[in-house]
This record gives sequence, structure tokens and C-alpha cells, in this order.
Amino acid sequence: MSSVDEFFSHHLDRYPVMAIFRGRPPAETLDLCRAAWSTGVDLIEVPVQGPEARESFRAAVRLGASEGKHVGAGTVLSVEQLEAVSADGAAFTVAPGFDAEVVSRARELGVPHLPGVATATEIDRALRAGCRWLKAFPAAQLGVGWAGAQGGPFPDAAFVATGGIDAENAADFLTAGYRAVAVGSAFTSTSGIERLSAALSKWSRL
Repeated sequence: MSSVDEFFSHHLDRYPVMAIFRGRPPAETLDLCRAAWSTGVDLIEVPVQGPEARESFRAAVRLGASEGKHVGAGTVLSVEQLEAVSADGAAFTVAPGFDAEVVSRARELGVPHLPGVATATEIDRALRAGCRWLKAFPAAQLGVGWAGAQGGPFPDAAFVATGGIDAENAADFLTAGYRAVAVGSAFTSTSGIERLSAALSKWSRL
């Protein structure tokens, strides 16, 4: 098992939820990070699209460092962007698609990278590049049954359902064969957190 596999397996097999907080100002992002950590979430992704998003990411990284938590950068689309967020302290990176150059540079930097896939061709390329944990995006459009169908020809792939996942459907995706889910909106309210925690209680190893 590679170090990347070990990183995602260690955190997501323990509790199969990654939080995503996109497009929120720094103060709100930090509040959401605290809410997610309180439920047992280990990995938080903050997409880095635009200056304010970058500042929210940096603020979350600083808070995560003080709390011993892992904050990653999302929507990493280029080697240059990867190098910048790595310098900012990203614990991991996430992309909506697969880019071999980004994967290779992430490996050189020692940054666990989660590339996005939506087709069998992309899964095959990612696996050949050494990526076993893969972001299934956009999951709501791909469908609940997509991971099970792709798991036949690609049994080594571990899919993280991302895009359109919430407290109401997260358990459906896990039941259908996704190894983890990425959730954002559920952490914006106490009721959302409670529904998510209840729905995923059978998968928790906390």
C-alpha cells in the first residue's frame, strides 16, 4: 500500500466522511471546520478558487495545525496551484479530474492527492498512475449504482462520492459501494449534523 493509500485509508476507513466547505468567508469556514471536527471528521477540503477562497483555505490550515487536524486544498487544477497550496501547508489535495502531471508532482512533494474520475478510462489511467483512492465526481449525476458497476472491472479502486451528497443520501452511496462521501451542507445546521451522524452511525469506527 502506498503512502497515499495509507493516508486516505487511515482517515476515511475510520469515519467515511470528508467535509467540503466551498465559497465561504474565512470566519464561516472556521466555524464549519469546528462543527465537522466535533462529529469525528478527520479530513476537510477547502477549494481554492479565487483570492478569498485561498484566504479561507489558509485560515483553515492554521486552525487545523493548532488542533492537530488535516485540511486539504480542493479544485487543484495545475502543478503551479499544487505547489502553491503545498507551500501553504495543505495536508492533501483534491482535483475534479485526473492530471498525470499533478499526480506526479504531488508524489514528489509528498502530498496525498485525490484525483477526480467519471469514466472507466479515467479510472484506468488513475490506477495505472498509482492512485487507488479516487473522487467520483459529480456523484449525484453519476448515480448511486456507479461505484458498484465500476468496481467489477476495477476492484482496487476506492471511490469518494462527491457532488450532491448530503445527510439524506449519504448512506445510500455508502451502501452501494462507495468507500466514503464528501459532504458540505449538512454541517451548516445542528439538525443536519444530527441527521448525518445518525445516518452514518453503522460506518463509524470512532
